[in-house]
Amino acid sequence: MTAVLDIRGLTVALPSGADRMNAVSDLNLTLNAGEITCVVGESGSGKSLSARAVMGLLPPKVSVTGGEIMFGDTNILTLSEPERRAMRGEDMAMVFQEPMTALNPLMTVGRQIDEVLRIHTKFGRKERRQRILDLLTEVKLPTPERIIASYPHQLSGGQRQRAMIAMALILDPKVLVADEPTTALDVTTQAQILRLIRELQERHGTGVMFITHDFGVVAEIADHIAVMQHGVLVEAGPAAQILNNPQRPYTQELIGSVPSLVPRKREAVTTRTVMTVSDLSKIYRSSGGLFGKAKEFKAASGVNLELKRGETLGVVGESGSGKTTVARCLVRLLQPDTGKIDLDGVDIAPLNRQGLRPYRNRVQMVFQDPYASLNPRRTVGHILTEGPMARGKPGKDAHARARELLALVGLDPKVEERYPHEFSGGQRQRIGLARALAMEPEILVADEPVSALDVSVQAQVLKLMDEIREQLGLSVVFITHDLRVAAQVCDRIAVMSKGEVVEQGKTADVFASPQHEYTRELFAAIPGREWSSEMETHAAAVNA
Repeated sequence: MTAVLDIRGLTVALPSGADRMNAVSDLNLTLNAGEITCVVGESGSGKSLSARAVMGLLPPKVSVTGGEIMFGDTNILTLSEPERRAMRGEDMAMVFQEPMTALNPLMTVGRQIDEVLRIHTKFGRKERRQRILDLLTEVKLPTPERIIASYPHQLSGGQRQRAMIAMALILDPKVLVADEPTTALDVTTQAQILRLIRELQERHGTGVMFITHDFGVVAEIADHIAVMQHGVLVEAGPAAQILNNPQRPYTQELIGSVPSLVPRKREAVTTRTVMTVSDLSKIYRSSGGLFGKAKEFKAASGVNLELKRGETLGVVGESGSGKTTVARCLVRLLQPDTGKIDLDGVDIAPLNRQGLRPYRNRVQMVFQDPYASLNPRRTVGHILTEGPMARGKPGKDAHARARELLALVGLDPKVEERYPHEFSGGQRQRIGLARALAMEPEILVADEPVSALDVSVQAQVLKLMDEIREQLGLSVVFITHDLRVAAQVCDRIAVMSKGEVVEQGKTADVFASPQHEYTRELFAAIPGREWSSEMETHAAAVNA
Protein backbone atom coordinates (compact mmCIF):
# COMPACT_ATOMS: atom_id res chain seq x y z
CA MET A 1 0.00 0.00 0.00
CA THR A 2 1.09 3.60 -0.66
CA ALA A 3 1.69 5.69 2.45
CA VAL A 4 -0.02 9.09 2.26
CA LEU A 5 1.12 10.18 5.73
CA ASP A 6 4.14 9.05 7.72
CA ILE A 7 4.48 10.27 11.31
CA ARG A 8 8.03 9.78 12.62
CA GLY A 9 9.00 10.34 16.24
CA LEU A 10 6.35 13.01 16.82
CA THR A 11 6.60 14.72 20.22
CA VAL A 12 4.08 17.33 21.35
CA ALA A 13 4.90 19.30 24.50
CA LEU A 14 2.36 20.54 27.03
CA PRO A 15 2.69 23.90 28.82
CA SER A 16 4.47 24.05 32.15
CA GLY A 17 2.31 23.02 35.08
CA ALA A 18 0.50 20.26 33.15
CA ASP A 19 0.21 16.76 34.60
CA ARG A 20 2.99 15.52 32.30
CA MET A 21 5.70 17.00 30.13
CA ASN A 22 4.52 15.73 26.74
CA ALA A 23 1.04 15.16 25.37
CA VAL A 24 2.58 12.87 22.72
CA SER A 25 5.97 11.19 22.97
CA ASP A 26 7.91 9.72 20.04
CA LEU A 27 4.86 8.66 18.01
CA ASN A 28 5.46 6.59 14.87
CA LEU A 29 2.41 5.96 12.68
CA THR A 30 1.82 5.34 8.97
CA LEU A 31 -1.44 6.10 7.17
CA ASN A 32 -1.99 4.28 3.87
CA ALA A 33 -4.10 5.39 0.92
CA GLY A 34 -7.49 3.73 0.81
CA GLU A 35 -7.30 2.49 4.41
CA ILE A 36 -8.74 3.52 7.78
CA THR A 37 -6.39 3.62 10.75
CA CYS A 38 -8.20 3.96 14.09
CA VAL A 39 -6.25 5.69 16.87
CA VAL A 40 -7.75 4.45 20.13
CA GLY A 41 -7.31 5.49 23.75
CA GLU A 42 -8.93 7.14 26.72
CA SER A 43 -9.17 10.88 27.36
CA GLY A 44 -5.69 12.24 27.88
CA SER A 45 -4.04 9.54 25.78
CA GLY A 46 -2.85 12.11 23.22
CA LYS A 47 -4.86 10.82 20.27
CA SER A 48 -6.70 14.10 19.52
CA LEU A 49 -3.57 16.25 19.91
CA SER A 50 -1.77 13.89 17.52
CA ALA A 51 -4.52 14.55 14.97
CA ARG A 52 -4.38 18.29 15.55
CA ALA A 53 -0.59 18.26 15.15
CA VAL A 54 -1.08 16.66 11.73
CA MET A 55 -3.55 19.39 10.78
CA GLY A 56 -1.54 22.25 12.30
CA LEU A 57 -4.40 23.08 14.66
CA LEU A 58 -2.75 22.71 18.06
CA PRO A 59 -4.12 24.94 20.85
CA PRO A 60 -2.04 27.84 22.20
CA LYS A 61 0.98 26.90 24.38
CA VAL A 62 0.97 23.35 22.98
CA SER A 63 3.73 22.81 20.43
CA VAL A 64 5.57 20.15 18.43
CA THR A 65 9.09 19.77 19.84
CA GLY A 66 10.34 16.82 17.84
CA GLY A 67 9.78 14.48 14.93
CA GLU A 68 8.48 14.72 11.38
CA ILE A 69 5.10 14.45 9.67
CA MET A 70 5.80 13.44 6.09
CA PHE A 71 3.21 14.04 3.38
CA GLY A 72 4.89 12.50 0.38
CA ASP A 73 8.37 14.02 0.35
CA THR A 74 7.32 17.07 2.36
CA ASN A 75 7.78 17.45 6.10
CA ILE A 76 4.68 19.53 6.79
CA LEU A 77 6.10 20.71 10.12
CA THR A 78 8.60 22.84 8.17
CA LEU A 79 5.93 24.65 6.12
CA SER A 80 4.85 28.22 6.77
CA GLU A 81 1.34 28.88 8.08
CA PRO A 82 0.02 30.02 4.64
CA GLU A 83 1.44 26.84 3.08
CA ARG A 84 -0.16 24.67 5.76
CA ARG A 85 -3.46 26.51 5.33
CA ALA A 86 -3.40 25.74 1.60
CA MET A 87 -2.55 22.10 2.32
CA ARG A 88 -5.42 21.84 4.84
CA GLY A 89 -7.90 22.63 2.12
CA GLU A 90 -6.46 20.74 -0.82
CA ASP A 91 -4.58 17.74 0.57
CA MET A 92 -5.82 17.20 4.12
CA ALA A 93 -9.15 17.78 5.83
CA MET A 94 -10.67 17.24 9.27
CA VAL A 95 -14.08 16.21 10.59
CA PHE A 96 -14.56 17.46 14.14
CA GLN A 97 -16.31 15.71 17.04
CA GLU A 98 -19.01 18.34 17.55
CA PRO A 99 -20.16 19.93 14.28
CA MET A 100 -22.35 22.47 16.09
CA THR A 101 -19.23 24.14 17.53
CA ALA A 102 -17.17 23.65 14.35
CA LEU A 103 -19.75 25.17 12.00
CA ASN A 104 -20.36 28.93 11.95
CA PRO A 105 -23.87 29.49 13.37
CA LEU A 106 -24.23 32.78 11.45
CA MET A 107 -23.64 31.27 7.99
CA THR A 108 -25.75 28.85 5.99
CA VAL A 109 -24.28 25.42 5.38
CA GLY A 110 -24.04 26.09 1.64
CA ARG A 111 -22.13 29.31 2.17
CA GLN A 112 -19.65 27.60 4.49
CA ILE A 113 -18.89 24.83 1.99
CA ASP A 114 -18.77 27.40 -0.82
CA GLU A 115 -16.12 29.33 1.12
CA VAL A 116 -13.72 26.38 0.78
CA LEU A 117 -14.20 26.32 -2.99
CA ARG A 118 -13.86 30.11 -3.36
CA ILE A 119 -10.55 30.13 -1.49
CA HIS A 120 -8.95 27.03 -3.02
CA THR A 121 -10.35 26.86 -6.58
CA LYS A 122 -11.12 29.09 -9.56
CA PHE A 123 -14.61 27.64 -10.13
CA GLY A 124 -17.38 30.02 -11.08
CA ARG A 125 -20.45 30.52 -8.91
CA LYS A 126 -22.69 28.08 -10.82
CA GLU A 127 -19.99 25.41 -10.95
CA ARG A 128 -19.37 25.75 -7.20
CA ARG A 129 -23.07 25.44 -6.42
CA GLN A 130 -23.44 22.35 -8.58
CA ARG A 131 -20.40 20.72 -6.99
CA ILE A 132 -21.85 21.39 -3.52
CA LEU A 133 -25.23 19.92 -4.49
CA ASP A 134 -23.54 16.84 -5.97
CA LEU A 135 -21.48 16.25 -2.83
CA LEU A 136 -24.43 16.76 -0.49
CA THR A 137 -26.22 14.12 -2.54
CA GLU A 138 -23.17 11.86 -2.27
CA VAL A 139 -23.18 12.09 1.54
CA LYS A 140 -26.88 11.18 1.37
CA LEU A 141 -28.39 14.38 2.72
CA PRO A 142 -32.06 14.76 1.80
CA THR A 143 -33.15 17.73 -0.33
CA PRO A 144 -29.69 19.29 -0.87
CA GLU A 145 -31.31 22.54 -2.07
CA ARG A 146 -32.89 22.96 1.37
CA ILE A 147 -29.70 21.95 3.20
CA ILE A 148 -27.50 24.57 1.54
CA ALA A 149 -29.99 27.27 2.52
CA SER A 150 -30.22 26.05 6.14
CA TYR A 151 -28.27 27.23 9.18
CA PRO A 152 -26.55 24.60 11.38
CA HIS A 153 -29.17 24.83 14.14
CA GLN A 154 -31.87 23.91 11.63
CA LEU A 155 -30.30 20.49 10.98
CA SER A 156 -30.22 17.36 13.12
CA GLY A 157 -26.96 16.09 14.63
CA GLY A 158 -26.54 13.48 11.92
CA GLN A 159 -27.26 16.00 9.15
CA ARG A 160 -24.71 18.46 10.60
CA GLN A 161 -22.08 15.72 10.71
CA ARG A 162 -22.82 14.80 7.07
CA ALA A 163 -22.46 18.47 6.13
CA MET A 164 -19.08 18.54 7.91
CA ILE A 165 -17.98 15.45 5.97
CA ALA A 166 -19.10 17.09 2.71
CA MET A 167 -17.08 20.19 3.57
CA ALA A 168 -14.03 18.05 4.35
CA LEU A 169 -14.28 16.07 1.09
CA ILE A 170 -15.20 18.95 -1.24
CA LEU A 171 -11.63 19.17 -2.60
CA ASP A 172 -11.06 15.39 -2.64
CA PRO A 173 -8.22 15.36 -0.05
CA LYS A 174 -5.73 12.51 0.22
CA VAL A 175 -5.89 12.52 4.04
CA LEU A 176 -9.02 12.75 6.18
CA VAL A 177 -8.71 13.15 9.95
CA ALA A 178 -11.93 12.29 11.81
CA ASP A 179 -11.86 13.17 15.51
CA GLU A 180 -14.59 11.20 17.36
CA PRO A 181 -17.11 12.05 14.60
CA THR A 182 -19.83 9.71 15.89
CA THR A 183 -19.49 10.00 19.69
CA ALA A 184 -22.53 12.25 20.17
CA LEU A 185 -24.76 10.42 17.67
CA ASP A 186 -27.49 7.84 18.17
CA VAL A 187 -26.75 4.25 17.27
CA THR A 188 -28.66 4.25 13.96
CA THR A 189 -27.26 7.64 12.87
CA GLN A 190 -23.80 6.47 13.96
CA ALA A 191 -24.14 3.37 11.79
CA GLN A 192 -25.11 5.53 8.81
CA ILE A 193 -22.13 7.89 9.29
CA LEU A 194 -19.67 5.00 9.68
CA ARG A 195 -21.03 3.35 6.54
CA LEU A 196 -20.81 6.68 4.70
CA ILE A 197 -17.17 7.28 5.74
CA ARG A 198 -16.22 3.79 4.59
CA GLU A 199 -18.00 4.20 1.24
CA LEU A 200 -16.49 7.62 0.56
CA GLN A 201 -13.04 6.50 1.63
CA GLU A 202 -13.16 3.53 -0.76
CA ARG A 203 -14.56 5.65 -3.60
CA HIS A 204 -12.00 8.45 -3.25
CA GLY A 205 -9.01 6.33 -2.13
CA THR A 206 -8.55 8.55 0.91
CA GLY A 207 -6.38 7.63 3.87
CA VAL A 208 -8.47 8.09 7.03
CA MET A 209 -7.09 8.71 10.52
CA PHE A 210 -10.09 7.94 12.75
CA ILE A 211 -9.86 9.00 16.41
CA THR A 212 -12.14 7.14 18.82
CA HIS A 213 -12.43 5.46 22.21
CA ASP A 214 -15.22 3.10 21.12
CA PHE A 215 -14.03 -0.40 20.21
CA GLY A 216 -17.41 -1.19 18.68
CA VAL A 217 -16.76 1.55 16.12
CA VAL A 218 -13.20 0.28 15.65
CA ALA A 219 -14.44 -3.23 14.93
CA GLU A 220 -16.87 -1.84 12.37
CA ILE A 221 -14.50 0.16 10.16
CA ALA A 222 -10.79 -0.20 11.03
CA ASP A 223 -8.14 -1.65 8.73
CA HIS A 224 -5.38 -0.86 11.21
CA ILE A 225 -5.43 0.08 14.91
CA ALA A 226 -3.03 2.18 16.99
CA VAL A 227 -3.58 2.16 20.77
CA MET A 228 -2.31 5.13 22.79
CA GLN A 229 -1.89 5.62 26.54
CA HIS A 230 -0.51 8.73 28.26
CA GLY A 231 0.86 10.01 24.94
CA VAL A 232 2.71 6.80 24.07
CA LEU A 233 1.85 4.29 21.33
CA VAL A 234 1.53 1.02 23.24
CA GLU A 235 0.34 -1.32 20.48
CA ALA A 236 -0.34 -1.17 16.74
CA GLY A 237 -1.19 -3.59 13.97
CA PRO A 238 -3.90 -4.93 11.65
CA ALA A 239 -7.41 -4.60 13.08
CA ALA A 240 -8.11 -8.34 13.29
CA GLN A 241 -4.88 -8.91 15.20
CA ILE A 242 -5.48 -6.18 17.80
CA LEU A 243 -9.18 -6.93 18.28
CA ASN A 244 -8.87 -10.70 18.57
CA ASN A 245 -5.43 -11.13 20.11
CA PRO A 246 -4.32 -7.96 21.95
CA GLN A 247 -0.85 -8.29 23.45
CA ARG A 248 -0.52 -5.36 25.82
CA PRO A 249 -2.37 -5.30 29.18
CA TYR A 250 -3.76 -1.80 28.48
CA THR A 251 -5.31 -2.91 25.18
CA GLN A 252 -6.73 -6.00 26.88
CA GLU A 253 -8.19 -3.78 29.61
CA LEU A 254 -9.85 -1.46 27.08
CA ILE A 255 -11.37 -4.35 25.14
CA GLY A 256 -12.41 -6.05 28.37
CA SER A 257 -14.27 -2.88 29.41
CA VAL A 258 -16.57 -2.97 26.36
CA PRO A 259 -20.03 -3.86 27.74
CA SER A 260 -21.32 -7.23 26.58
CA LEU A 261 -24.42 -7.49 24.42
CA VAL A 262 -25.49 -10.55 26.40
CA PRO A 263 -27.73 -9.38 29.26
CA ARG A 264 -26.27 -10.49 32.54
CA LYS A 265 -28.34 -12.78 34.71
CA ARG A 266 -30.31 -10.86 37.32
CA GLU A 267 -32.76 -12.15 39.89
CA ALA A 268 -36.36 -11.16 39.19
CA VAL A 269 -37.53 -8.20 41.27
CA THR A 270 -40.76 -9.16 43.05
CA THR A 271 -40.99 -6.35 45.60
CA ARG A 272 -43.65 -3.65 45.75
CA THR A 273 -44.16 -1.06 43.03
CA VAL A 274 -42.80 2.37 44.00
CA MET A 275 -43.82 4.35 40.89
CA THR A 276 -46.45 3.87 38.23
CA VAL A 277 -46.64 6.10 35.15
CA SER A 278 -49.99 6.08 33.36
CA ASP A 279 -50.80 7.66 29.98
CA LEU A 280 -48.11 10.34 30.38
CA SER A 281 -48.01 12.95 27.61
CA LYS A 282 -45.95 16.11 27.09
CA ILE A 283 -46.39 18.59 24.23
CA TYR A 284 -43.90 21.36 23.44
CA ARG A 285 -45.47 24.45 21.92
CA SER A 286 -43.70 27.21 20.02
CA SER A 287 -45.02 30.59 19.02
CA GLY A 288 -45.49 31.21 15.33
CA GLY A 289 -44.49 34.86 15.68
CA LEU A 290 -46.61 37.78 14.58
CA PHE A 291 -48.10 36.16 11.48
CA GLY A 292 -46.97 32.55 11.70
CA LYS A 293 -48.89 29.57 12.97
CA ALA A 294 -48.08 28.17 16.40
CA LYS A 295 -46.45 24.72 16.29
CA GLU A 296 -46.84 21.72 18.56
CA PHE A 297 -44.48 18.80 19.06
CA LYS A 298 -45.52 15.69 20.98
CA ALA A 299 -42.39 14.74 22.89
CA ALA A 300 -44.15 12.03 24.89
CA SER A 301 -47.50 10.42 24.19
CA GLY A 302 -49.40 7.82 26.24
CA VAL A 303 -46.35 6.56 28.13
CA ASN A 304 -46.99 3.75 30.64
CA LEU A 305 -44.22 2.50 32.95
CA GLU A 306 -43.91 0.63 36.22
CA LEU A 307 -40.91 0.67 38.58
CA LYS A 308 -40.42 -1.74 41.48
CA ARG A 309 -38.29 -1.24 44.58
CA GLY A 310 -34.66 -2.24 43.93
CA GLU A 311 -35.21 -2.49 40.17
CA THR A 312 -33.38 -0.80 37.30
CA LEU A 313 -35.70 0.11 34.44
CA GLY A 314 -33.96 1.13 31.23
CA VAL A 315 -35.59 3.60 28.84
CA VAL A 316 -33.82 3.35 25.49
CA GLY A 317 -34.19 5.15 22.18
CA GLU A 318 -32.61 7.70 19.88
CA SER A 319 -32.46 11.47 20.31
CA GLY A 320 -35.95 12.84 19.88
CA SER A 321 -37.57 9.61 21.06
CA GLY A 322 -38.88 11.35 24.19
CA LYS A 323 -36.86 9.47 26.80
CA THR A 324 -35.26 12.56 28.38
CA THR A 325 -38.63 14.35 28.40
CA VAL A 326 -40.09 11.41 30.33
CA ALA A 327 -37.14 11.48 32.74
CA ARG A 328 -37.63 15.19 33.45
CA CYS A 329 -41.35 14.64 33.99
CA LEU A 330 -40.62 11.88 36.53
CA VAL A 331 -38.50 14.25 38.66
CA ARG A 332 -40.98 17.04 37.90
CA LEU A 333 -38.51 19.35 36.23
CA LEU A 334 -41.27 19.38 33.61
CA GLN A 335 -45.01 19.18 34.23
CA PRO A 336 -46.76 16.66 31.97
CA ASP A 337 -49.81 17.80 30.03
CA THR A 338 -51.79 14.65 30.80
CA GLY A 339 -51.35 11.40 32.71
CA LYS A 340 -50.42 10.29 36.20
CA ILE A 341 -47.15 9.76 38.06
CA ASP A 342 -48.12 7.66 41.06
CA LEU A 343 -45.45 7.79 43.78
CA ASP A 344 -46.53 5.35 46.49
CA GLY A 345 -50.19 6.29 46.13
CA VAL A 346 -49.69 10.03 45.50
CA ASP A 347 -50.11 11.48 42.00
CA ILE A 348 -47.29 14.05 41.74
CA ALA A 349 -48.04 14.99 38.11
CA PRO A 350 -50.49 17.86 38.82
CA LEU A 351 -48.78 19.21 41.97
CA ASN A 352 -47.48 22.77 41.99
CA ARG A 353 -44.10 23.84 43.38
CA GLN A 354 -45.32 24.05 46.97
CA GLY A 355 -47.20 20.77 46.75
CA LEU A 356 -44.12 19.00 45.37
CA ARG A 357 -41.84 20.08 48.20
CA PRO A 358 -42.50 17.04 50.48
CA TYR A 359 -41.76 14.67 47.58
CA ARG A 360 -38.74 16.34 45.92
CA ASN A 361 -36.13 14.40 47.88
CA ARG A 362 -37.74 11.03 47.06
CA VAL A 363 -36.96 11.24 43.32
CA GLN A 364 -33.54 12.61 42.35
CA MET A 365 -31.72 12.94 39.03
CA VAL A 366 -28.19 12.19 37.83
CA PHE A 367 -27.56 14.32 34.74
CA GLN A 368 -25.77 13.45 31.51
CA ASP A 369 -23.20 16.24 31.73
CA PRO A 370 -21.97 16.63 35.33
CA TYR A 371 -19.82 19.63 34.42
CA ALA A 372 -22.86 21.59 33.21
CA SER A 373 -25.03 20.51 36.14
CA LEU A 374 -22.50 21.27 38.92
CA ASN A 375 -22.12 24.91 39.98
CA PRO A 376 -18.55 25.88 39.00
CA ARG A 377 -18.45 28.58 41.70
CA ARG A 378 -19.24 26.23 44.57
CA THR A 379 -17.00 23.71 46.28
CA VAL A 380 -17.95 20.04 46.26
CA GLY A 381 -18.80 20.27 49.96
CA HIS A 382 -21.23 23.14 49.34
CA ILE A 383 -22.79 21.30 46.37
CA LEU A 384 -23.43 18.18 48.46
CA THR A 385 -24.80 19.97 51.53
CA GLU A 386 -26.94 22.67 49.89
CA GLY A 387 -30.00 20.44 49.34
CA PRO A 388 -30.08 18.72 52.75
CA MET A 389 -29.51 22.00 54.59
CA ALA A 390 -32.34 23.64 52.62
CA ARG A 391 -34.58 20.90 53.99
CA GLY A 392 -33.54 21.67 57.56
CA LYS A 393 -30.60 19.36 58.16
CA PRO A 394 -27.97 20.90 60.50
CA GLY A 395 -24.78 21.97 58.71
CA LYS A 396 -22.56 19.73 60.84
CA ASP A 397 -24.65 16.65 60.03
CA ALA A 398 -24.90 17.59 56.34
CA HIS A 399 -21.11 17.91 56.01
CA ALA A 400 -20.55 14.63 57.86
CA ARG A 401 -22.97 12.92 55.47
CA ALA A 402 -21.25 14.58 52.48
CA ARG A 403 -17.93 13.05 53.52
CA GLU A 404 -19.58 9.64 53.90
CA LEU A 405 -21.08 9.93 50.42
CA LEU A 406 -17.76 10.93 48.85
CA ALA A 407 -16.23 7.79 50.33
CA LEU A 408 -19.21 5.76 49.11
CA VAL A 409 -18.71 6.89 45.50
CA GLY A 410 -14.97 6.19 45.67
CA LEU A 411 -13.57 9.69 46.27
CA ASP A 412 -11.36 10.98 49.08
CA PRO A 413 -13.57 12.93 51.54
CA LYS A 414 -10.91 15.65 51.56
CA VAL A 415 -11.91 16.72 48.04
CA GLU A 416 -14.95 18.55 49.45
CA GLU A 417 -12.85 21.73 49.43
CA ARG A 418 -12.19 21.51 45.68
CA TYR A 419 -14.19 22.85 42.71
CA PRO A 420 -15.79 20.83 39.85
CA HIS A 421 -13.23 21.92 37.24
CA GLU A 422 -10.48 20.25 39.26
CA PHE A 423 -11.86 16.78 38.56
CA SER A 424 -11.95 14.40 35.59
CA GLY A 425 -15.22 13.56 33.83
CA GLY A 426 -15.59 10.28 35.69
CA GLN A 427 -14.91 11.96 39.04
CA ARG A 428 -17.48 14.68 38.30
CA GLN A 429 -20.07 12.02 37.52
CA ARG A 430 -19.33 10.44 40.91
CA ILE A 431 -19.91 13.83 42.53
CA GLY A 432 -23.21 14.18 40.65
CA LEU A 433 -24.23 10.78 41.97
CA ALA A 434 -23.23 11.76 45.53
CA ARG A 435 -25.29 14.96 45.24
CA ALA A 436 -28.38 12.97 44.25
CA LEU A 437 -27.80 10.50 47.12
CA ALA A 438 -27.42 13.35 49.63
CA MET A 439 -31.19 13.86 49.44
CA GLU A 440 -31.72 10.22 50.53
CA PRO A 441 -33.96 9.38 47.55
CA GLU A 442 -35.98 6.23 46.93
CA ILE A 443 -35.71 6.61 43.14
CA LEU A 444 -32.77 7.72 40.98
CA VAL A 445 -33.43 8.92 37.45
CA ALA A 446 -30.12 8.65 35.56
CA ASP A 447 -30.16 10.48 32.21
CA GLU A 448 -27.35 9.12 29.98
CA PRO A 449 -24.95 9.19 32.97
CA VAL A 450 -22.05 7.45 31.20
CA SER A 451 -22.44 8.45 27.54
CA ALA A 452 -19.64 11.04 27.69
CA LEU A 453 -17.16 8.80 29.54
CA ASP A 454 -14.32 6.61 28.30
CA VAL A 455 -15.09 2.90 28.17
CA SER A 456 -13.02 1.96 31.24
CA VAL A 457 -14.35 4.89 33.31
CA GLN A 458 -17.83 4.02 32.08
CA ALA A 459 -17.43 0.49 33.41
CA GLN A 460 -16.32 1.84 36.81
CA VAL A 461 -19.30 4.21 37.11
CA LEU A 462 -21.80 1.54 36.05
CA LYS A 463 -20.38 -0.90 38.60
CA LEU A 464 -20.52 1.80 41.28
CA MET A 465 -24.14 2.66 40.51
CA ASP A 466 -25.12 -1.00 40.66
CA GLU A 467 -23.36 -1.49 44.00
CA ILE A 468 -25.03 1.59 45.49
CA ARG A 469 -28.43 0.51 44.18
CA GLU A 470 -28.08 -2.84 45.96
CA GLN A 471 -26.59 -1.35 49.12
CA LEU A 472 -29.25 1.35 49.55
CA GLY A 473 -32.20 -0.51 48.02
CA LEU A 474 -32.74 2.18 45.37
CA SER A 475 -34.95 1.99 42.32
CA VAL A 476 -33.37 3.36 39.15
CA VAL A 477 -34.77 4.69 35.88
CA PHE A 478 -31.79 4.49 33.52
CA ILE A 479 -32.03 6.58 30.32
CA THR A 480 -29.65 5.49 27.55
CA HIS A 481 -29.24 5.06 23.80
CA ASP A 482 -26.49 2.47 24.28
CA LEU A 483 -27.94 -1.05 24.18
CA ARG A 484 -24.64 -2.50 25.44
CA VAL A 485 -25.01 -0.49 28.64
CA ALA A 486 -28.70 -1.37 28.95
CA ALA A 487 -27.85 -5.08 28.70
CA GLN A 488 -25.55 -4.86 31.72
CA VAL A 489 -27.48 -2.66 34.15
CA CYS A 490 -31.21 -2.99 33.45
CA ASP A 491 -33.66 -5.56 34.80
CA ARG A 492 -36.31 -4.44 32.31
CA ILE A 493 -36.23 -2.06 29.36
CA ALA A 494 -38.79 0.14 27.63
CA VAL A 495 -38.01 1.13 24.02
CA MET A 496 -39.19 4.58 22.94
CA SER A 497 -39.68 5.93 19.43
CA LYS A 498 -41.28 9.25 18.46
CA GLY A 499 -42.59 9.83 21.98
CA GLU A 500 -44.20 6.42 22.43
CA VAL A 501 -43.16 3.23 24.21
CA VAL A 502 -43.16 0.71 21.38
CA GLU A 503 -41.90 -2.28 23.35
CA GLN A 504 -41.06 -3.20 26.93
CA GLY A 505 -40.23 -6.29 28.94
CA LYS A 506 -37.44 -8.13 30.71
CA THR A 507 -34.07 -7.16 29.28
CA ALA A 508 -33.11 -10.74 28.43
CA ASP A 509 -36.43 -11.32 26.65
CA VAL A 510 -36.24 -8.14 24.55
CA PHE A 511 -32.61 -8.82 23.59
CA ALA A 512 -33.35 -12.45 22.72
CA SER A 513 -36.44 -11.71 20.63
CA PRO A 514 -37.23 -8.04 19.89
CA GLN A 515 -40.82 -7.78 18.68
CA HIS A 516 -41.07 -4.27 17.24
CA GLU A 517 -39.42 -3.31 13.95
CA TYR A 518 -37.83 -0.20 15.53
CA THR A 519 -36.23 -2.32 18.27
CA ARG A 520 -34.81 -4.66 15.64
CA GLU A 521 -33.38 -1.65 13.78
CA LEU A 522 -31.63 -0.48 16.96
CA PHE A 523 -30.03 -3.89 17.45
CA ALA A 524 -28.97 -4.12 13.81
CA ALA A 525 -27.23 -0.72 14.03
CA ILE A 526 -24.99 -1.56 17.03
CA PRO A 527 -21.39 -1.01 15.83
CA GLY A 528 -19.13 -4.04 16.03
CA ARG A 529 -22.00 -6.38 16.87
CA GLU A 530 -20.52 -9.34 14.97
CA TRP A 531 -17.12 -8.88 16.63
CA SER A 532 -18.79 -8.70 20.07
CA SER A 533 -20.68 -11.93 19.40
CA GLU A 534 -17.47 -13.69 18.34
CA MET A 535 -15.65 -12.44 21.45
CA GLU A 536 -18.47 -13.58 23.73
CA THR A 537 -18.68 -17.01 22.04
CA HIS A 538 -14.92 -17.46 22.42
CA ALA A 539 -15.03 -16.37 26.08
CA ALA A 540 -17.88 -18.80 26.79
CA ALA A 541 -15.91 -21.65 25.18
CA VAL A 542 -12.81 -20.83 27.24
CA ASN A 543 -14.79 -20.71 30.49
CA ALA A 544 -16.74 -23.91 29.76
